[in-house]
Amino acid sequence: MKVIISGGGSGGHIFPAVAIANVIKQKYNDADILFIGAKNRMEMEKVPQAGYTIQGLWISGLQRRITFKNLSFPFKVVSSTLKAIMIIKRFKPDIVIGVGGYASGPTLRAATILKLPTLIQEQNSYPGITNKLLAKKVDRICVAYDNMERWFEKEKICFTGNPVRQNIVDIENKRDKAGDHFELDANKKTVLVVGGSLGALTINDSIAKGLRYFVENDIQVIWQTGKNYFDKAKQEASGFNSGNIKVYDFIYEMDLAYSIADIIISRAGAIAISELCVIGKPTILVPSPNVAEDHQTKNAMALVNKNAGILVRDIESREGLIDQLDMLFKDQDVQNILSSNIMKLGIRDADKRILEEIEELLDIK
Repeated sequence: MKVIISGGGSGGHIFPAVAIANVIKQKYNDADILFIGAKNRMEMEKVPQAGYTIQGLWISGLQRRITFKNLSFPFKVVSSTLKAIMIIKRFKPDIVIGVGGYASGPTLRAATILKLPTLIQEQNSYPGITNKLLAKKVDRICVAYDNMERWFEKEKICFTGNPVRQNIVDIENKRDKAGDHFELDANKKTVLVVGGSLGALTINDSIAKGLRYFVENDIQVIWQTGKNYFDKAKQEASGFNSGNIKVYDFIYEMDLAYSIADIIISRAGAIAISELCVIGKPTILVPSPNVAEDHQTKNAMALVNKNAGILVRDIESREGLIDQLDMLFKDQDVQNILSSNIMKLGIRDADKRILEEIEELLDIK
């Protein structure tokens, strides 16, 4: 089997792409898999780290405000589509899979021009404009939320859930190992703060403002800041001279971070939500307001409406996040209810479900 997987830009697109590649290799160990990403985006680093080859396209997003950057956008689209056609003709894939992100648009368009089997993996409850446009041309659309026929043709939709990294599915009995890894006490209360792979300014500001709360209440913190806030966070944390506060720009061992956490504070990206549902820990969601059609709030509300998470709006988090966390720590019954309800929403075999759709498209069942 020869497969091209395209997309990226953030962990929310890269992690499911790698999960799909891994499940293909698990069943077809001689499969040849090539990734196509956007030059200078994080997939160009993360995909090779996962053991796969990637080629880059000269492509970026269309700015939502009037800017000179938009003048080059049509040229980037044409250039990237032509390059994708060349890559596809040279590689000769059996199927082309798009996971969202800048590169998936021209790659999937090239694949449909060449009349190859195509599949989109749409992570969000509200699809981006690229996938809405591509949906008319591709063969299959794997989704993680109900009621997606508002955007896509019903007969193309398959409900699979979002693929989650396998080591995150298996976090049982890792708490002691996590304590050793992060140099924390596995028996103490621990909060994991993660604003997505690129960080989240408002969450970081809220945690920095609340560091005294953690120290005074002997609560441990694993804090993923993203690269831009890392130095400032280290400086803020050092002022308390506490071994309870661990600051990272990026956490590679998320399975260990999840396993030691008692409560998680997170953005509401689609893949983060899918991971949190599998993990089943009490969660406070702070949706990013800086995404298309406010889809992170829609993702979060899918949990909140089922009493499976707590919502703190971004604009309110600097004042209210630590208060909400404190109330949650003081109410074990609410923690138990949230944990039970969020776990009911977890889909542990989304990668295998997507593989079944690939096999059906290629008629190799």
